Amino acid sequence: MTPEEIDALRERIAESNPEALFADGFEDAIIGVAERCGQPTLVVYDCNKCIEILMKRDGMEYEEAMEFFTFNTTGAWVGEMTPLFMWPLEKETVYDVA
Repeated sequence: MTPEEIDALRERIAESNPEALFADGFEDAIIGVAERCGQPTLVVYDCNKCIEILMKRDGMEYEEAMEFFTFNTTGAWVGEMTPLFMWPLEKETVYDVA
């Protein structure tokens, strides 16, 4: 994502919630926003894409990227506007549960 695209994305999200927080460096992993009744709109990231970014950008192996991500990213609470991180379910997983 180019700096201009990142700025445009941040502006678009700010229309819903100007106080929404972002996980710096993971812009390419943003998959949308989430809303809940009476709660602020939050930025949503795909965890798998975040792991891929760490592996490509920082040269981490999968295990190292997973440990770093869970400790430093999903494990970091920075208040009500903390972004959400989603682990997408594969279709097979969803059907197995039903």
